[in-house]
Amino acid sequence: MSELTPTPRSNGQLLAIFLRLGLTSFGGPIAHIGFFRHEFVTRRRWFSEQQFAEMLALCQFLPGPASSQLGLAIGVSRGGALGALCAWLGFTLPSAVLMVAFALGLRAGGALIPPGVLPGLQLVAVAVVIQAVCAMAASFCTNAIKIALALGAAVGALTLHGAFVQIAIIAVAALIGLAVLKREASVLHPQVEITLKRRTGLLLLATFALLLVVLPVAARVSASTPLALTDSFYRAGALVFGGGHVILPILHEEVAAHGWVSDAIFVSGYSAAQALPGPLFTFAAFLGASTSTGMDPLVGGALCLMAIFAPSFFLVLGSAPFWNLVRAHAASRSAFAAINAAVVGLLLAALYRPIGTTAVHGALDLAVVAAALLALVYGRVPPWIVVIGGGVLGGLIRAA
Repeated sequence: MSELTPTPRSNGQLLAIFLRLGLTSFGGPIAHIGFFRHEFVTRRRWFSEQQFAEMLALCQFLPGPASSQLGLAIGVSRGGALGALCAWLGFTLPSAVLMVAFALGLRAGGALIPPGVLPGLQLVAVAVVIQAVCAMAASFCTNAIKIALALGAAVGALTLHGAFVQIAIIAVAALIGLAVLKREASVLHPQVEITLKRRTGLLLLATFALLLVVLPVAARVSASTPLALTDSFYRAGALVFGGGHVILPILHEEVAAHGWVSDAIFVSGYSAAQALPGPLFTFAAFLGASTSTGMDPLVGGALCLMAIFAPSFFLVLGSAPFWNLVRAHAASRSAFAAINAAVVGLLLAALYRPIGTTAVHGALDLAVVAAALLALVYGRVPPWIVVIGGGVLGGLIRAA
C-alpha cells in the first residue's frame, strides 16, 4: 500500500464523510465494516490494513455495536474526542431521524421504502462484504496456520450459537497466536495516532462502570420515568455482545416489563429498522419516541438514543489511550496476527449467514451481486453510487 495520508484538515470533514456513510451504508454491521474499509483504507488511505484490522478486533472485544464503535475508533484516532462525536453524529443521525419520523407517522401506515428496493440494497451489501473479505484475507491469511484460523473461526461462528461465541472465538485465536505465531512478534506496524491521555481514558472507563451501578438505584429511588428510560437503554448498550440483532430481545424485555411500548409497535419499528442505512441501535430512537409515558416524542427519542450509545463512547474513548501500549508488546503482536485471521473468518461466516442467506434467492440475485462486485472492484465505482444503482435495479426486478 502507498504511503498513508495525513490527518484531515477538520472534524467537519469527518462529519461529512460519516454523514454520507450514514445515508448509504445498508446491510447491517458486517456490511458497514466493508463500507468503512473501502472508504478509509482503500480510498482515502487513512489507515493500513493492519491498523484497520487491529481497531476492528479491539471493537469486537467490547460490548455494544461493533460498526458504530469502529466509527468512533476512526473518529478518535483522527480528531480526538470531538472527532469521535462527529463520526458518530454523521453515521447515526440519518437513520435516527428516520426512525423518529416513522414513530411519529406510524398511524398513517404505508411502506417506508418502496417494495423491491430493500432486496436490491441487500444484494449490494453482499458485494461489499465479499470485497472486504477477499482483500482482508489476502492481507491476513498469508500462511497455512492463518488460513486454518480463519476457516476454524468461520465454522465456529456458523455452528455455535450464543451472545459470547464471537468473543470466545477471538479469545481462542489470540491464545493460538501466542503459542504458534511467535515470528509475528518481530513485525511492528505503524501505530494509530491517539491524542487522548491515559488519565482521561481511566476516568471514562470509571464513569462507564459507575453509571451501571448508579442509574438503577437512582431510577428506583426517584421513580423518574426519564431516569428509568436512561437506565434501561444504558444497560442494554453496556451489556450486550454480538451487535444490533442481539439487543432486540433485551430491549423488548425492558419496554414490555414497563409497559412502555406494545408488541405491535415494537415489531413495526424493528421492521422499519431493517430497511434503513446506519446502525440498528437507532431502533432505540424509535422506541423512545413511541413510549406511552407522556414524554415528548422528540425528547424521548433523543434520550433513549444517547443512553444506548453512551456506553460505546465511554468504552472506546476510555480504552483508546491504551491501544498502542498493548500492541507494543511482542506477545500482543502475535495475538493480533491470529485475531486478524479469525476476524476474516467471522466476516466470511456472516457473509454466508445472515447476509447471503437473507439476500440471495436465485440466479438473478447472484447476477446483481456479481454486477455490483465488478463495479466496485474493476469499475472502481464509489459504493454510494453502487448502493443507489442496486436499489433501483432491485425495484425494477421486483416490479417486472
